[in-house]
Amino acid sequence: MPGLPLAAWAYVCGVVALAAGLIATASFEGMDWPTLVVLALLFLVCDSAPARLTVRRARVSLGFAASLASVVLLGPAGAALLGVCAVVTCQRLVPFVKRLFNGAQFALSGYFAGTVFALLGGDRVRPGHARWVEQVIGPFLGSLVTFVFVNLALTGGALLLSRQASVRELVSGSGRLATGCLGYGMFGLLVAGLWSRVGVGPLAAVLVLLPLFIARWALEQTQAQQQAHAATLAALCQAVETKDYYTRGHSERVSRGSVMIAREIGMRPDRVEAIRYAGMLHDVGKLGVPTKVLQKSGSLSEEEFAAIQLHPMRGLEIVREIGFLDEALAGIMHHHEKMNG
Repeated sequence: MPGLPLAAWAYVCGVVALAAGLIATASFEGMDWPTLVVLALLFLVCDSAPARLTVRRARVSLGFAASLASVVLLGPAGAALLGVCAVVTCQRLVPFVKRLFNGAQFALSGYFAGTVFALLGGDRVRPGHARWVEQVIGPFLGSLVTFVFVNLALTGGALLLSRQASVRELVSGSGRLATGCLGYGMFGLLVAGLWSRVGVGPLAAVLVLLPLFIARWALEQTQAQQQAHAATLAALCQAVETKDYYTRGHSERVSRGSVMIAREIGMRPDRVEAIRYAGMLHDVGKLGVPTKVLQKSGSLSEEEFAAIQLHPMRGLEIVREIGFLDEALAGIMHHHEKMNG
């Protein structure tokens, strides 16, 4: 990718070199190659349609499921080798350097996750045992958390050094991103569990595709809903600014400043989002004030000033039925109240 800072290039080369070194020195004796091939095909199919999250620009590869299944079925070396499949992604317009880095970080994540799985005794549990899931769930969760942590840490380092994201953005988005990754990774246990059943085997890879893509569809709907929310807010703000051009840009500035203060004092992300909504729509009640009053150049009469004073209540009446604004209603209603009441 042209334009990357020198530090980012060095970081990418270091990650790729480390992954290549681990794979080159790993032992593939006793590797179940047919299983690796089937899981690689599952990885490529899933990776071709990553799921968009509500975190800005974030996508999660559905290949997490195949990677975590390989941790259980193939061990550290097999999981690392499977991760290299990310280099041969079916996604269009992904630069080669980014594909190479993705393959390296998936390989490292799989190797370390497989190592943790073995250290916790997961490889000593015989597949197909009646209580296999109960015995393997602890080691699997440990490997899953390791996989997600290494994956996000390596990706975050690349974004930070390439100046595509700030530390604040990475920290604020890491929680929701990790949740999505953990969720998709749990499908790996489903694949591994079905694989060990008599008469299922490689068919497990096909059976898991349906729930995987249903989960992806659900996340896409969430993303679409958030985009609809943003469009609703933009339309309301535009309506206010069209009617009261004197305050054009005011709502956006209030929203931005309020969010900065909320983050600085450590408010929860959901509260910050409510404050952002309230800042954008705090003057929406001006839609209920006569235009001649808003645009009057001279002094206001008592009646006109009273009409202006009612705009917080008018704003509440306008947006109170919009469900996702529930948390913001108090801010819209009381934004002119003094701290002492």
